[in-house]
Amino acid sequence: MHGLSFDGVRIETITARPLSVPLLEPFVIATGRVDATRAVEVEARVGWRDGVAVGLGEAACLPPVTREDQPDVLRELEGRALDVDALAELGPVARAGVETAVLDAIARIAGLPLRALLGGDLGAATRTLETDVTVAIAEPPKMAELARAWVARGFRALKVKVGKDVDADARALEAIGRAAPGARLRVDANAGYSASEAIALARACEQLGLSVECWEQPCAADDLEGMARVAAALDAPVVADESVKRVEDVDAIVRRRAADGVNLKLAKLGGVRAAYAVGRAARRAGLRLMVGGMVETRLGMSAAAHLACALGGADFVDLDTAWLLADDPYEGGYVADGPRYTMPDVPGLGVERRHRA
Repeated sequence: MHGLSFDGVRIETITARPLSVPLLEPFVIATGRVDATRAVEVEARVGWRDGVAVGLGEAACLPPVTREDQPDVLRELEGRALDVDALAELGPVARAGVETAVLDAIARIAGLPLRALLGGDLGAATRTLETDVTVAIAEPPKMAELARAWVARGFRALKVKVGKDVDADARALEAIGRAAPGARLRVDANAGYSASEAIALARACEQLGLSVECWEQPCAADDLEGMARVAAALDAPVVADESVKRVEDVDAIVRRRAADGVNLKLAKLGGVRAAYAVGRAARRAGLRLMVGGMVETRLGMSAAAHLACALGGADFVDLDTAWLLADDPYEGGYVADGPRYTMPDVPGLGVERRHRA
């Protein structure tokens, strides 16, 4: 169902609740730190065709990556009557949470997994994904310890956060390479480097003999010239994340040769449908796809997994943050065998709140 519209959809009620789950370890990136999820659970009661259903969505904030924080989203949605047309008035994080909940409900009414409702036969046929797992910025011995532990649990790809200091990052990557010599590394600077710094780190990795699978957002979001310099200098693909916030940005990336791929995130792009449109535009342009998220529970990760499947899969799957939480209030969505996810053939997202004893 390419270009899924909301014709005939009635949003009867929207309920928003804080969703704050502690992390096992601090999640430190080049631009900030979080110790618990800063999200909002959105519950939508929706009417469509001859049915009514309740769906769930996660509006995931990660300041300063997202403009909205948890209190902002709660204020946006508190006591607000929403119809489908009013979704465009919301910020991207709030819109993503509401739209996901609405689509979950529609897919439940249709009796289809969301990936099939969105991606048709391709989405229905794509049921398996393999995710990486993130090693956040810490002291090199700690990062090496985490990498070793994740590889022992079956993870074959590690997303390594960098972007604060080239020398320290090189030491951390060297320690990870020694601790997990068979792992594929995906290095994410979260816009923290200049082009020269990013290239310097890449050359250091080459000298260390490290296998880097891709370089994610090495330079500032608006520094497409710097991104292009990095992309031209490196053999491994550069993936644009913060630089891509709407479908028009794909054209700019291609025109400036600023990256070889794009990262799709529901909260950044404002929902499932927008992320799907960006993914299809990127594929048409010959770019690689990464599908990722902010710091989310199984609810948000499942929605992104349905997006990835609707597109027929992704070159880089980064749907790991439920593994990083001390608890997860949801169940379902996907069946995990370590990093390998299998999507069941159940309607909607397939996610339910976990019942506590």
